Order: sequence, then structure tokens, then C-alpha cells
Amino acid sequence: MSPTQVVVIVIVVAVVAALVAFAVVANRRRALRQRFGPEYDRVVAEQDSRGAAERELRERERRHADLELTPLTPESRARYAAAWEELQVRFVDSPAETVGDADELVSHLIAERGYPTGDFSDQIAHLSVEHARTLTHYRDAHEIRQRNERGEAGTEDLRQALVHYRALFADLLGADPVGQRSPEQRHPDPDPEHDATSR
Repeated sequence: MSPTQVVVIVIVVAVVAALVAFAVVANRRRALRQRFGPEYDRVVAEQDSRGAAERELRERERRHADLELTPLTPESRARYAAAWEELQVRFVDSPAETVGDADELVSHLIAERGYPTGDFSDQIAHLSVEHARTLTHYRDAHEIRQRNERGEAGTEDLRQALVHYRALFADLLGADPVGQRSPEQRHPDPDPEHDATSR
């Protein structure tokens, strides 16, 4: 075999190896995008590089795999749905207090499903693996609740916080908490748009 042939073979092998590596990276990236949705873009924006962001997301997947998550029993699901409807009824008379109660109810549900409930950032990281598409709602609700504690949130902000909490709550519950009964049985919903579309 001539030196020229050896060089050509080495170049071909290097090109094939590069193409395979590129395909592997592209497939991993596609899988992360599909799994994390908008959370993928958020983490990429927060990190120094796309590679660092993807390492962070893979680490989240690894930590998530160590959790012992449990599905809700039908009884628990019904209990949480009833508690949510009760919250919505109370919102009319005491919106500020109700938003705090909604945060507490969501935290109880998160814990019952088997997720850690300590640090908010850790909580978000664990939830992002299976509930990434509702995390923006949860972040927004959390931010409004904090403003509410400082006395900076108006009634419309509080109504919106309850709508945001409900998005994650329904995702964790596996069903819309106010979608289980006929319209005549439901209590007033603080989100008129949702009430209109759910009928």
C-alpha cells in the first residue's frame, strides 16, 4: 500500500468518525430539546455554553432517575381536586391569603409525588425532567407570591398567580382540577377564560 493510499484511508476514517460524533451529539441535543422543551432554551441562555447547558440537563436527568416517584391514588387525586376548588372559592374573599395557600397545596402535591420540596431552584431542576412545559407558570406564580409577601401584588396579579399555580398543579395531578365535574357543579373560577373554554 502506497503512502498516498494510507493518507487517503486515514482521512476517510477521520471524516467518518467526525460524522458519527456529530450525529451522536445532534441526536442527544434533539432528545434533550424534546424532553425539556422551553426549559432547554432557558438553561442554554443561563449557561456559558450550549455544552455546559446540556451537561446540566443530563445531570438533572441523572438526579431525577434517583427519585422514587409515586403516582397518586384515585382518592388522593380527588382530595387534591376538591382542595383546589375550595381554594378558588376562597379567592374571591381573600386573594392574598389564597395565593399563599395555593403555593402550600402545590408543595404538598409535589412532595406526595416524591419530589424534594426544599430549595426552589432544586425543586425546579427536579420537576423540569417531566414537567418542563409548566415550569414557566410555576416560576411566574412563585415570583408573584414573593411580590405579594412584600405587598407589591394587586388583585389581578394574584388571580394570575392562581392560574399559573393551576397549570403545574394540573400537570402533577394528571388532570385539570376543575375539569372533573359538570359546569353546574363547579365553583366560580378566578380565570374566566379557562371557565369559558372548559365548558
